[in-house]
Amino acid sequence: MLKGKKLILGVTGSIAAYKSAVLTRLLVKNGAEVKVVMTPSAHDFITPLTLSTLSKNPVLTEFVKDNAGQWNNHVELGLWADAMIVAPSSANTMAKMASGQCDNLLLAVYLSARCPVFLAPAMDLDMLQHPSTQRNLHTLKGYNNTIIDPTYGELASGLTGTGRMAEPEEIVAFLQNAFASKKKLSGKTVLVTAGPTYEAIDPVRFIGNHSSGKMGFAIAEALAGLGAEVNLVTGPTHQHTNHPLIRVIPVTSADNMYAACSDLFPSTDIAVLAAAVADYKPAVKAQQKIKKTADTMVVELTKTPDIAASLGKIKRQGQFTVGFALETEEEHNNALKKLEAKNFDLIVLNSLNDKGAGFGHDTNKITIINRKQETTSFTIKDKKDVARDIATAIIDNMP
Repeated sequence: MLKGKKLILGVTGSIAAYKSAVLTRLLVKNGAEVKVVMTPSAHDFITPLTLSTLSKNPVLTEFVKDNAGQWNNHVELGLWADAMIVAPSSANTMAKMASGQCDNLLLAVYLSARCPVFLAPAMDLDMLQHPSTQRNLHTLKGYNNTIIDPTYGELASGLTGTGRMAEPEEIVAFLQNAFASKKKLSGKTVLVTAGPTYEAIDPVRFIGNHSSGKMGFAIAEALAGLGAEVNLVTGPTHQHTNHPLIRVIPVTSADNMYAACSDLFPSTDIAVLAAAVADYKPAVKAQQKIKKTADTMVVELTKTPDIAASLGKIKRQGQFTVGFALETEEEHNNALKKLEAKNFDLIVLNSLNDKGAGFGHDTNKITIINRKQETTSFTIKDKKDVARDIATAIIDNMP
């Protein structure tokens, strides 16, 4: 998918710049023509000679080429490229991009580029989580840049967390998928459910769970990134998305989610049911706040509608559905039973026995099982990477 593509590789001042050499080699090996633009501080981490040798093109850093007045035309570079990849993207460079600053050649090329721009952040975990960095990432996404999310692992500081630049092989695969996206899920309508449901006891209290919605939102963005139009039905969550192909439908209860999914499913090609829907709700909701007048209180519960089973019964030929199984015992057998009972095409299993999996984490560890009972297990990954694995499995298993 990269053969013949014209790519600008931006390299910024980060210890992860050493990976840019491998990335350059892989892009060229895959048939791309690569021109490297470095920030001045990137020279402290990797030499232009290395990158020029690997790219087979001169490396550009300054606006002026020589004393004769020749210059590196950032406008021509921006128009030349099919895509621009900044890897690593330092916190400093992303802050400048977000605010429109233009004090080096890389930033000038970025502001001139009419092609898709991909950013692969690399920094320490606390820098990544700082509100200013998160705001800049949000702003850059709003400018239609694509963020290749950093991964979880050991960092240069010695700490462990999310902040490592994606590996060169992962970036190449991401770019290949991006160039192929129009051939994959373009024209498909997708339903994704996310987050918890809240089942009211009274106007103040509810029964809920610890789902953050992170996994469902990541799946919605991964599928939208492949060209699908996504309806994201989400329970109460702090997650958000600005992707132009994602329509967010907020709901509160299982009944609300059931109604929204039932309405959307007939026109859906792919459904990914990632929400943690409550299994039970209070049989009666008190109209006023229940006062604390006794030492104990009994709340009678009744079943909520089984959204997955209901959709599985009306599923037509050609529709593709994916479910989730969060298990604590006999994980594989329980996942297989759910796959059959709910008429899923794929089921994504994760176990609360796996460290870093389940609710509340930025990471997840999954196993995907298809209708043939073929099983693929993955290592622990950031949920954005897990979402891409699920998207790939959907494409690989669709008829």
